[in-house]
Amino acid sequence: MGLKFKDIVVREEISTKDLNGKILAVDSMNLLYQFLTTIRGIDGSVLTDKHGNVTSHLIGLFNRTTSLMEQGLKLVFVFDGTAPAIKQKTWEIRKSVKEKAALKLKEAEDSDDYVEMKKQAGRTAVLTKDMIQNAKNLLTALGLPIVQAPSEGEAQTAYMVKVGKAYGSVSQDYDNLIFGCPTLIRNLSIEGKRRKTGTLGYVKIKPEVIKLADVLKELDVTQDQLIVLAILAGTDYNPGGIKGIGPKKGLKLIKELGEDFDAIFNKVEWDKHYPDLPWKEIFDTIKDIPVTDDFELEWKKIDEPALLKLLVEKHDFSEARVKTKLEKLGSENKKLSQKGLSAFF
Repeated sequence: MGLKFKDIVVREEISTKDLNGKILAVDSMNLLYQFLTTIRGIDGSVLTDKHGNVTSHLIGLFNRTTSLMEQGLKLVFVFDGTAPAIKQKTWEIRKSVKEKAALKLKEAEDSDDYVEMKKQAGRTAVLTKDMIQNAKNLLTALGLPIVQAPSEGEAQTAYMVKVGKAYGSVSQDYDNLIFGCPTLIRNLSIEGKRRKTGTLGYVKIKPEVIKLADVLKELDVTQDQLIVLAILAGTDYNPGGIKGIGPKKGLKLIKELGEDFDAIFNKVEWDKHYPDLPWKEIFDTIKDIPVTDDFELEWKKIDEPALLKLLVEKHDFSEARVKTKLEKLGSENKKLSQKGLSAFF
């Protein structure tokens, strides 16, 4: 779902070259959903192989990942584990959104409205266990390490950056910041041109880096206050937050009452909006989210036979295109494999 922090965080545009040789922990579910919702046919339908298996996420994952590997980035993919129990409300909302989108999609199909079809189809996206497993198989064949988070993937990527196992976390969401991620990288998977909504024009998308220390300094808040600000505006654990209070109003309230969090939540009548969910439960969930050190970061040689079997034989990818990608990767993969782990920080 993502925090609504876009208008209040400081950021710096960078180029992919600035990340050359750096280890980046990727919020995998966030990335896969991006590909699944955007890589579709003209009518909004997902791309599939001849057996009807969805391939949109694999197409995006293979093309973008290999492109970043060619540029010398050291990627490690982190997958979600068991979500906190209080996230149930978010799942219910997401299910409702998908159901409404499915109805609007049917209406668009009946009227042959392709623009609306594509818009609504993306909102019905569902990432299945089989699709996730195929993504993991693809990454393993590419020789990339996979980390299984005990809970939220973005919390695990944040932890890996905090303890120096990675330079930054790659995600489009700002949630990493409330999990204490020192360095967040956005737009890495969508770099390039993107059509402006409702127009024929394009906007240029560039990667950007967001430093937690800079955000806290600019907003003049502590990490705990940032978490409270997120709760007021709405997190994955209390979608929508407090009606009428966005990040800017929430920030003003925090400046007035400081770290008297009980006073803050009393003033916004938290118990009236969330009678069965204490704000402290959300706060503690974010602060104490489970993470793990049980992982190894090892980049291996690309397993070309496994890759061809998965993409070409199983999912009807073009063999020529896959091999062309592998040829481009060959020299870079060899060069990186000769470096020690310490070279990538």
